[in-house]
Amino acid sequence: MTTKHKITTFGAYLRRLREKQGISLRELAKKLAISAPYLNDIEKDKRRAPRFEVLCTIKKILDADSEKIFDLAGKSRNSIASDIEDQLLERPEIVSLLRAINFFSLSERQILAIKDSMTSLNTSVIIIAAGLGSRLKNYTNNLPKCMLDFGGKTLLQRQIEAYKSCGLNSISVVRGFKKEKINYPDITYFENKNFNENNILNSLFYAEKALNGHVIVAYSDILFEKEVVERLLKSEHDISIVVDIDWRGYYVNRKEHPIEEAENVIFDANNKVLEIGKIHTNKHDVHGEFIGMMKFSPRGSEIFKKQFHRAKELYWNKPFQRAKLFQKAYLTDIIQDMSDLGVPIHCVIIERGWKEIDTVEDYEKALKDFVEEET
Repeated sequence: MTTKHKITTFGAYLRRLREKQGISLRELAKKLAISAPYLNDIEKDKRRAPRFEVLCTIKKILDADSEKIFDLAGKSRNSIASDIEDQLLERPEIVSLLRAINFFSLSERQILAIKDSMTSLNTSVIIIAAGLGSRLKNYTNNLPKCMLDFGGKTLLQRQIEAYKSCGLNSISVVRGFKKEKINYPDITYFENKNFNENNILNSLFYAEKALNGHVIVAYSDILFEKEVVERLLKSEHDISIVVDIDWRGYYVNRKEHPIEEAENVIFDANNKVLEIGKIHTNKHDVHGEFIGMMKFSPRGSEIFKKQFHRAKELYWNKPFQRAKLFQKAYLTDIIQDMSDLGVPIHCVIIERGWKEIDTVEDYEKALKDFVEEET
């Protein structure tokens, strides 16, 4: 029987991160522009954590948890976390907040609940809803598929309600096909006039103006439980995608959308994307399915936009990842491209709690399940 030891020192945490990434001590020291013996002493807790600038570089190279790395570094130096130090001087209201926490004797659980609430208030949503939905045939001849009815409410309406139940009230929709059919109050709309000529990725960038700060980006053809959104909101990584690891059951007897068309994901031991897209074969096992929902931090939003414009300049009218042309690329194509370039994409793991509505078969089954659940 093995016992898991909780890592309580900066040196032990740094060493574990480095070994997980498969980076040698000498290699990391070179990247940090410090000597290997000095780094070795830090890992053995013989020396204090390095200065703030080096900590930021370590965080980026090893994809470290922000709070943990700065908190442990502060502990090793017998001081507060270095990322907080300057903020206390520049923002006196933080001191007032700390005093309020002490005055009201708030527990860690209460503080985390306040943090979750603030995350929701500062996070916006972009729903991509410009496509034709041609695989739904007669159901969407004159209707965007996000406007399909489920128990007296449209698919899009149920999505909006799920987001708002999580405190996400700043919602934008990219519309295209039959755009006049999508008209809910208190929603910001962006128009994709070229929806016949492009696909999900390029459609999203008609809403580039809204792609700032903390933001969730999602497909418009998915039904999901609010718990899926809540789990995504808890991710503190710059770029996170939702991946269902209990996905295979959705493809049992699913004839119009075979398993080979799933947007599958292979990730490493740290839940970082290695490969994504339509990659399922008999010889190629996968870990889960991307459900069509992702989240960016402010830094992640800027990285994503920068990578999109780089790829657009290089690949316009050319093949891009698994897309025949960049204009027809999916979100999975840009995610794969970023992963190939070393941008960490974190997988938020779920087990069920969502449905894709892509075909007549999907809609009729989901509608039947929905009626049964309501009765």
